[in-house]
Amino acid sequence: QVQLVESGGGLVESGGSLTLSCTASGIIFSEHVMDWYRQVPGKQREFVASAFTGRTGNYADSVKGRFTISRDDAKNTVYLQMNNLKPDDTAVYYCNAWKGASGYWGQGTQVTVSS
Repeated sequence: QVQLVESGGGLVESGGSLTLSCTASGIIFSEHVMDWYRQVPGKQREFVASAFTGRTGNYADSVKGRFTISRDDAKNTVYLQMNNLKPDDTAVYYCNAWKGASGYWGQGTQVTVSS
């Protein structure tokens, strides 16, 4: 049974920082691409960042220079360090693990940035 469990969301003031974590079980973590997505009510889920072992992370233009994705394969965990947060970053953040045609989602963690 595959599980992805996100944590670290919360309420933060504009300009503040948060670090999200996503710990996976039931998969060979090092073989999966780990992504972060986010979604606000009424809008499509949007890509935020992606990390694969041994490769530089990829980022959406809206978060480049502010967010950093990293992974610890020994802990089966991917992180999203978010700095200089803006109200537009308010969303539910989801962790995604995928390999080939197989993909898995976490339950999401709420991030709210107050102005």
